[in-house]
Amino acid sequence: MENMEGMRIIAIVGMAGSGKSVVASYFRNRGVPVIRFGEIIVREVERQGLPLSPHNERVVREDIRAKGGMDAVAKLALPHIREYLKQHQLVIIDGLYSFSEYKTLRKEFDAKLIVVAVFTPKQIRYQRLAHRAERPLSKEEAEERDMLEIERIEKGGPISLADFTIINQGSETDLYNKIEDILKAVKGGAYKDKDNA
Repeated sequence: MENMEGMRIIAIVGMAGSGKSVVASYFRNRGVPVIRFGEIIVREVERQGLPLSPHNERVVREDIRAKGGMDAVAKLALPHIREYLKQHQLVIIDGLYSFSEYKTLRKEFDAKLIVVAVFTPKQIRYQRLAHRAERPLSKEEAEERDMLEIERIEKGGPISLADFTIINQGSETDLYNKIEDILKAVKGGAYKDKDNA
């Protein structure tokens, strides 16, 4: 593909309730384009005329992957990522899910892809999920989702192979400071491209 010197794609990965959307919003509020993988699923649920619910999203997500492979969502997002990179030095992917998606993005963008894992202890995540405004989950629903994401889509792979890990169990200010530290490391050369290492 075209020259991508200096460009970066930061893919945010984490279990439900870890704070991925807060990290993505931090970038969005600063004018950085954000591609939300989950939005691709939501649009398909709406296209099919189904009510938005965790169950319907899971059914549609699994159907898309059954037909197009475990990296189907990443493949659907590639044209949007490439388009954003024509005008922006940094693009954010909100919600990298499967190990297959990780491999597809790594193959496509190589060292330009930086994976940031957001980790939060599950007790805190479950509290957040129970009280969130949109699509809250009970503890049982959250546990079921965790197991499905780990067993069916191998979400643990991208988390374990992340270039950076943020421990998110404090304030939003603390989280923002950690994001800034990662950006400084990336921009300052502490994180080197594989081809330049």
